[in-house]
Amino acid sequence: MSVLIREIRVVTNSESALRIAIVDDEELARRVIQEYLRDVEDVQIVAECANGFEAVKAVSDLAPDLLLLDVQMPKLNGFEVIELVGRDQPVIFVTAYDDYALKAFEIHAVDYLLKPFERERLLEALDRARQRLARKEPTTPARTVASEAQRRPLERVLIRDGPRVHVIPVGKIDFIQAQDDYVAIRSEGRTHLKEQPLSELEAALDPSRFVRIHRSYILNLERLARVDLLAKDSRVARLHDGTELPVSRSGYARLQELIK
Repeated sequence: MSVLIREIRVVTNSESALRIAIVDDEELARRVIQEYLRDVEDVQIVAECANGFEAVKAVSDLAPDLLLLDVQMPKLNGFEVIELVGRDQPVIFVTAYDDYALKAFEIHAVDYLLKPFERERLLEALDRARQRLARKEPTTPARTVASEAQRRPLERVLIRDGPRVHVIPVGKIDFIQAQDDYVAIRSEGRTHLKEQPLSELEAALDPSRFVRIHRSYILNLERLARVDLLAKDSRVARLHDGTELPVSRSGYARLQELIK
């Protein structure tokens, strides 16, 4: 994927400057922030990004100290950007919607600015960011995917592969396997690795479509052809493409509940 970082503008040459990437799909919104920061001597705007993919690349290539990040954007929303770049990336959300404030602070956002906002409000948020960075305060919170999944099941899985991002609709997933601290997601003949506990991903998926058939496997029910008994209490799930997956006793009970 080729991504254009739309602008790199140096505001100051100070080595101690707060290095910022502005991410917003609205050009006017980006211009407003640039104007607000024009005379701020200890700020350096290292990138201006018009969508989430550009933001991920900017973080990978430029390692900004702080993201000024819109929430609702095409391609990737702001929370998906944070999922991909890592939740230890300091971020100030800048949005016209107040619906996401709770979720923003669940992932330890530095601040949450509602558009339109005044210059003084932005400078106040930047001061908070400087204080957090000076304290080297950890920004990684307890994971909250499960609580979000209770509101709305996951519709797609995002996987970062260097500067590239794979977007996998959940309907195209065949099965998911636990591999130490990673999950291996099988989709359309390919396997993608994502650093995430299997239990966390399970909690985010629609339980009517995906079932934990084994401590190491989650199955998309649409891929199931049949379940065969191999021996007493030993079963295997056979998928339409011929793949065989182990089924535990508790996993078989869960399967029966869904397919009876």
